[in-house]
Amino acid sequence: MTIDARTLPLLDEGQMLAALRVLRSRQPAEYWAFYSSQLKGIVTDPALMVLPFDDHIVHRGHGIFDTAAIVAGKIYDLDAHLDRFLMSADRSKLRLPGSREEMRDIIIQTAAASGRRDGSIRYWLSSGPGSLELTPARGAEPGFFVMIFAGLLYPERWYTEGLRVMTTTYPIKAPLYAITKATNYLPNVLMQMEAKEAGFDNGVFIDESGNVGESSNMNLAFVTKQGVLVHPKFDHILSGCTSLRLLELARAHQDRARVARVEVRDIPVAEARASREMLLLGSSIKVAPVIQWDDQVIGDGKPGPVGRALLQLLEEDMRSGDRLIPVPY
Repeated sequence: MTIDARTLPLLDEGQMLAALRVLRSRQPAEYWAFYSSQLKGIVTDPALMVLPFDDHIVHRGHGIFDTAAIVAGKIYDLDAHLDRFLMSADRSKLRLPGSREEMRDIIIQTAAASGRRDGSIRYWLSSGPGSLELTPARGAEPGFFVMIFAGLLYPERWYTEGLRVMTTTYPIKAPLYAITKATNYLPNVLMQMEAKEAGFDNGVFIDESGNVGESSNMNLAFVTKQGVLVHPKFDHILSGCTSLRLLELARAHQDRARVARVEVRDIPVAEARASREMLLLGSSIKVAPVIQWDDQVIGDGKPGPVGRALLQLLEEDMRSGDRLIPVPY
C-alpha cells in the first residue's frame, strides 16, 4: 500500500494525546505509575509514560535497567537490585541522576503513588537526550525512570508440567555485556523467538568452552544425581539477584531445600543434561522446572522436589524475610 505523504495529518497536542490513549487502550499491558526525572514527577496515565525519541536509551541502547517486586505492600530485595544497578551504571559509563538514597526514595514513592500492593517495579537509567549521534550529547542530563506495572506472567503449566528448552544457535554475549544489565537484549530476544518458532518454551546459551550459560532473561541451575545444587559461575553471565538469594537460602536450609550442598562453578553441557533436575531462576519466573532440553529428557521428565522446595523458600522470603521495605501508601 502506497501512502501519499500529503494526506498525513499534522497533529496538535490534543490529537496527539488522544492518539496515545487509543494506542494504550489496544495494548494488554497494565502500567500503573511512572516517574521521569525529565518530567520531574510521577504520572499515572499510561499515555503520558513517554521518553524523548532522541534519548540514547531509545536509539542507541545506551541505558541500563533493573527490577524489584511488590509483595503484599512491601518491596522485596530492592537494595540488592540497586547494588547491581549501580555496578551496571559504572560499567556503562552512565552518570547517576542523584545519590543511591535519592533513587531508592523515588522508587518507593512511585510504588506508593501506584496504590498497588502487588506488582513489579522496573527502573532505568539513560545517558539522556539531545542528539542522534553515537555518543551522548554534550551536557545531556541522565534520565532516571521508574515503572510500576503488573509484571511478567508465565503459563501455569510451566510450574505444574515443566518447560522444554533448546540450545540456541545464537552466540552468548561477551562477558562484559552479559554481566551488565543493559537495555540491549537483542541476543536474548532472538534466542527466545527461535525457541518459540521451534516449538520450545525458551533457549539456553552455551559458552565457548562448552559450559552452560544462561537462558533468555533467567538464570539456570541444576540438581545432580548426588543431590548437589549447582549454578554456573557469574563471571560470564548476569548475577541474578534471585539466584544469589536462592543460593543463600539453600545453604542456610539444606534440609528444607532437599540438597546435599551448593556449588557455583563451570557446568559442562554433558553434566547438565544428566542432571536430576534443571531449573530456571529469576525475579519474574521465580523457580520453574525444565523437563526437556533439546531431545534430552531431564531426570524423570517431571518437576522435581528441589525445585518445589526452593520455590517455597523463596515465596516465604518474599513475604516474611528480612529484605522487605514497607511502601508508604
